[in-house]
Amino acid sequence: MITKTIVTRSGTQIVNLTAEEEETRRQEQEAWLAANPSKTELEIAMSNLRIKRNELLAESDYIVTMNLEAGTEIPANWSTYRQNLRDLTEELTTVEQVNTVVFPTKP
Repeated sequence: MITKTIVTRSGTQIVNLTAEEEETRRQEQEAWLAANPSKTELEIAMSNLRIKRNELLAESDYIVTMNLEAGTEIPANWSTYRQNLRDLTEELTTVEQVNTVVFPTKP
């Protein structure tokens, strides 16, 4: 099941894609692969990892924004979580490494 993240002013919500949305995404991915035959399996895996990582960062943007708007500091555990997400893609050189990435736990 593929999910998407919806970010609003009142928070974030993760919802499952409909069958139609999943099919559209599959077709878009196939079209992209056909248009980019030089992309390696590693580049594709890294792209998918970054998409998931970026979704998680977007989810946590709400926490950051609310603290900044309130004039308070971002809680250290959220700063660490976000930095760990940004660091996920460093030093990955094989598809196997990408496939075994463990995402940090949300505070």
